[in-house]
Amino acid sequence: MSLALSGIGVSRGVAIGKAHIILRGSLEVLESAIPAELIEDEIARFLRAVDAARQQLEDLRGRIPQTTRADIAAFIDTHLLMLDDATLVTTPVDLIRELGCNAEWALKLQRDAVVDVFEQMDDAYLRTRRDDVDHVINRVQRILMDDGGDADQDVAIPLEGAIVLAHDLTPAETVMLEHQGISAFATECGGPLSHTAILARSMQIPAMVGTHGLQRYIRDGETVILDGLRGVLIAGADERTLDYYRQRQELEYQRQLELARLSDTPAITRDGLSISLMANIELPEDIDAVSRESANGVGLYRTEFLFMNRGTPPNEDEQYDCYVSVIEALKGKPLTIRTLDMGADKQVDGGNRVCSNPALGLRAVRLCLKDHSLFKPQLRAILRASAHGPVRLMVPMLSNTQELHQVLSLINDTRSALQRESLTFSPDIKIGAMIEVPAAALSASDFASHMDFLSIGTNDLIQYTLAIDRVDDEVNYLYDPLHPAVLRLIKMTIDAGTAAGIPVSMCGEMAGDPRYTRLLLGMGLREFSMHHTALQEVKRVINSSTVTSLVPLVQELLDNTTPGRIPGRVDSLNHSTR
Repeated sequence: MSLALSGIGVSRGVAIGKAHIILRGSLEVLESAIPAELIEDEIARFLRAVDAARQQLEDLRGRIPQTTRADIAAFIDTHLLMLDDATLVTTPVDLIRELGCNAEWALKLQRDAVVDVFEQMDDAYLRTRRDDVDHVINRVQRILMDDGGDADQDVAIPLEGAIVLAHDLTPAETVMLEHQGISAFATECGGPLSHTAILARSMQIPAMVGTHGLQRYIRDGETVILDGLRGVLIAGADERTLDYYRQRQELEYQRQLELARLSDTPAITRDGLSISLMANIELPEDIDAVSRESANGVGLYRTEFLFMNRGTPPNEDEQYDCYVSVIEALKGKPLTIRTLDMGADKQVDGGNRVCSNPALGLRAVRLCLKDHSLFKPQLRAILRASAHGPVRLMVPMLSNTQELHQVLSLINDTRSALQRESLTFSPDIKIGAMIEVPAAALSASDFASHMDFLSIGTNDLIQYTLAIDRVDDEVNYLYDPLHPAVLRLIKMTIDAGTAAGIPVSMCGEMAGDPRYTRLLLGMGLREFSMHHTALQEVKRVINSSTVTSLVPLVQELLDNTTPGRIPGRVDSLNHSTR
């Protein structure tokens, strides 16, 4: 009898192979008192563990073939940098001295404090960076607790064709498993925005996360089927089921060949409409992937990573240098820089301000307008960087035109100050607003009359409209991009931009989901921005679509939003030959 386990598909594709279970139990950290005369010895033990963890990662880095793309290897580099971060190294040392506790407990306390900061973040993408903190800290903890020594011993054996099942996988383990020849993996933990999930998509490994009960119901060595598109793991399949998935494998192989041929072709609809496909990035190292996928530029550069894991905010020159490096790497393609989208609940100085509802609190532009010491250096850095290439400045979480006018006034003041100092900047830099609050979408025409462009942030717009947290297992089933209210707000924003004669882009996950591409084209969207791994799939849909035929079909869909019927209508759009 067959058994099917469901999870979240994060990297499409079908794999059939033997299950290889990586057993690694959860860590139970206990507090113990350290006598005063042994405190320095305990600190030395902790620092040795950090050094050993660093050596493990460096050894892994050295075992990666030279042919590995730089953006893939960079995930291991990120964890190496975290081991040099005072937040994760110096603070536990201080706690050992202050509390007289063991190193494991001090590290746990600091882990809880750092993870709490991430969990308070409203941006779901940034929130999943807590996984990286856990991966790095667990590596050190296992060394301290002598729990298996080398955390990577499970990925040092040949695994050609195996489907790895694990409680969790770090990015470093994922890279090494790929080079060991695995065909797919499934984990009990993780989400679609984790670095491990992003890696799977980048390396085109079928994968799923959030698959509960893996180690309870699956036997090591038995044949399993993993469907990364639908998020299903099947054990004990009969021959008929195996034949069906073998056919799916062949279709997926042909699809990948087709997508590979698209990388150097433009996104143009059948009726000759050129569509702009941009990429979302978070680090300068992401530019290599943007270039490889032939994106038209960067539609969202998240600047938050410049401000995180440090004691003080980056100064103007540090930000300027970083922005200029990205501009130069883009070689004339436009860069859209989003101003700081963090909140008072996640201050860079480790402040302990309590916010009962961070998603609705002092964050993004609200924080920047309250704390000019954060905002002004960033505005100056962005404006100065604009002298080196095409730059657009984008402001997140605007909810009313009063905030907008305050921002525009600060930008004008910054321009005047730079002129007085004889510092160059582009006088034509474009200023845009992110539409991610329902109030902003309802007032889109007011925003459009003052801005050079609008960008729809669907991740937050959907969450705020439906009052749900999409990374909360208890309510994420309610997260619905096709909810009639969401579609009306998107259409309202696009129409406002069209009426004002300014471009409207979309930079949320909905833009990178090919299931919605034709719907969005029919609604009037002409600029998409997404993770680089989704670009060719979306382009494939665009190149097979006829917008003049889609517009009336989509309008009919929007005029008849009977509950429960919209998904079926969207499926009809996607299967249409028009």
